[in-house]
Amino acid sequence: MKFLPVLPFSELPSGSHRTVMAGQRRVSLFHYNGRVTALEHACLHKGGDLGEGIVQKLDDGELYVACPWHGWQYNIRTGQAPPGYFDRQAVFEVRIENCMILVSENPVITAFRAEHAHDGLQDLRQLEYRTTPDSVHVLGISATNMNQALPRPSTSETALQVALDFAVSEYGAETRMIRLRELQFRHCEGYYSRHEEACTWPCSITEMNSEDGMTEIYRAMVLWADVVLLATPIRWGNASSLYYKMAERLNTVQNQITLHDRVLIRNKVVSFIITGGQDNVQGVAGQLNAFFADLGFIFPPFNYMGWSRGWIAEDMQHNVSSFMKSRYVRRSVKELVANAVQLLRQVKRIDSSHMQTPKPKISEAGGVTAHETE
Repeated sequence: MKFLPVLPFSELPSGSHRTVMAGQRRVSLFHYNGRVTALEHACLHKGGDLGEGIVQKLDDGELYVACPWHGWQYNIRTGQAPPGYFDRQAVFEVRIENCMILVSENPVITAFRAEHAHDGLQDLRQLEYRTTPDSVHVLGISATNMNQALPRPSTSETALQVALDFAVSEYGAETRMIRLRELQFRHCEGYYSRHEEACTWPCSITEMNSEDGMTEIYRAMVLWADVVLLATPIRWGNASSLYYKMAERLNTVQNQITLHDRVLIRNKVVSFIITGGQDNVQGVAGQLNAFFADLGFIFPPFNYMGWSRGWIAEDMQHNVSSFMKSRYVRRSVKELVANAVQLLRQVKRIDSSHMQTPKPKISEAGGVTAHETE
């Protein structure tokens, strides 16, 4: 078997690891417990560099390297995933000769990625859309937050329910209401900040835990909805923190354009309901419009309604009662739905298979090339 010199032994101190070139391939070296071992550098999951990972001792007493992108783990001696998992990273034989580390040209233990009998995310991976040329699926998303044990009236959610009821009675729509406060979902953990390929579709967090609450949002918004109605209160002049928490996790949708020139949101309409005791309705609407435009949604004319009693309206005990009595609210919510559905009927006829996306693409990025990092 041919062995390739890769690194002076002195440059891999005890308790360290790094990735080096072995001929035309990269391998990750580990120097722990008086022994040097070598694994294929690219994680089997999405290709993260194991040489940049964290080495940890697990309950079985063995040392494992955790991929820096999403945490997949491999035994640094055997390449095996932790007990209970069947994936295995490729392992290379290591020799130390004349103070130089050498690795075998080919792995002595080959890589193995376990196949799972049931893929609970297949509909998302395959983009199995639930819309049809004639469907009118209206998804309501409430971004208001409250103590679940102490429910209170919500002006934004009340208006959203009126809108959904009108969509059913006037247009025969199928409707769903998702209350973000009822979903248990993690914040975006910034995998894109580590490497552009680390942000995946479905979301990396969803891949780790298909029960994460954002999975419901992905299915409803991307696969099922024709029209999305987002309702949010105004919090310190902005949309609610729950909205922003969801928006950060929707980065996975926008990034498909950046990374793969693939548009997930096609022929979908969005409108907004924005309510607050004080003002900045137009400021909130501007942010919402900018974000949903980046995802690929289409806007009808006058695509938001707002409710605010103004800067000095500090008598909040009267806010809900004033809202409930407002003829403007009842009229504007219905007209918001009417504009959205009327646009949807036109949008359904658009061939979006060759949609242009004047957005940044990774192929146009001005960063260093692969050979410059070697």
